Amino acid sequence: MRRFVTPFILLCFVGLVARLGYQLARSPVLPEFARSLGAGPELIGLTVGASTVTGVFIKLPAGALSDILGRRRMLLLGALFFALPPFVYPVLANVYALLALRFVHGFATAIFSPVASAAVADLFAAGRGERLGWFASASEVGSALAPLAGGFLLTWSNNNFALVYLIVGMLGVVTLLLVAGLPLGKADNPPSRTFQQGERWSLFRKGMGQVVRNRSLLIASSAEGAMFLGVGALSGFLPLYATRQAALSVSQVGVILAGQLATAMVAKPLTGRLSDELGRKPLILSGLVLCAVVLPVVALTTSFPLLILEGVAFGLGMAIVTPSTTALVTDLSKAGGYGAALGVFGSIWDVGEAAGPILAGALIGAFAAAGNAYLPTFVIIGALMAAAALLFSALVKDVIPTAPGSVG
Repeated sequence: MRRFVTPFILLCFVGLVARLGYQLARSPVLPEFARSLGAGPELIGLTVGASTVTGVFIKLPAGALSDILGRRRMLLLGALFFALPPFVYPVLANVYALLALRFVHGFATAIFSPVASAAVADLFAAGRGERLGWFASASEVGSALAPLAGGFLLTWSNNNFALVYLIVGMLGVVTLLLVAGLPLGKADNPPSRTFQQGERWSLFRKGMGQVVRNRSLLIASSAEGAMFLGVGALSGFLPLYATRQAALSVSQVGVILAGQLATAMVAKPLTGRLSDELGRKPLILSGLVLCAVVLPVVALTTSFPLLILEGVAFGLGMAIVTPSTTALVTDLSKAGGYGAALGVFGSIWDVGEAAGPILAGALIGAFAAAGNAYLPTFVIIGALMAAAALLFSALVKDVIPTAPGSVG
């Protein structure tokens, strides 16, 4: 049994449970919760993006610290933020308190995501893109189930937000317990040794400096950030577009979002493997272009079946981009410094995901007089994604990994 339940398999399972709880707190529940507290489009956008803003500032130091202090300690710290903040949601009385709580809740993925990905990168040298794809897919299982569960729970309970966030908290506690028993083994970097006074801080600064001066790494990370600009806009405002412009129910919105995330979940191992064989760059470019094209089309669609298909297409674009960019970032960084590299990657990713709903909310407010303010909003964001694809194509050379093996 132990031969099959490897540290990698357990990491994937922890990622699944953590994402299920974290995403259950988001779309379609969060926009509706914010609206029930009196938020307009601009505040809804800020609320949806607030937890991601945390990652902009925390992922880099969290990843770099995991290179120095070890993956396990940082994973445990991240798990605490999965477990505790959700129990505060039911007592909130206004949208500004919700906004503040979302910043705090964001520490969960801000710490957990880069450290867990770094642990996977530590375990595998050859076939890293495929393994990162499997890990991302496991997390997407939780992400895909969450909007379905959230839409169903809101419909079944007549918008009982307290019930939903109680369940989120319970899943966070399970995540904490799973991380506490995680046998990371060789993935728990660094090797145990005694550090001289000040050495940890010196290594921390050195790791941070190496990655922030790597232009190719920053631009590759920006490609992922551009994709998540669209992801953030879509997750933040598809629920409101679909229920108001397309007259769909919240549970139908959950189906659309689940279809998008389920597609990403199924496709990521395959696209990660393709990036190992064909190179990272062609896949990153094709996925970015696909997402940039699909986003504006969503705002022209009111048919439930067509919105499902468009969600699937957007999810496929996500699946093409993410394993390839994650693997490219580790290819471009030094062994042992994956935490810092993936911290930079995650921070830029979060800039995009946080800016998506914030920018979309501002644009929807600006185009409020238009019959469909979502169309010009999604056209502008799609154009920004396409521009990022052009920049990436011009400035980043591909890396074909040649490492001989893996360790777990």
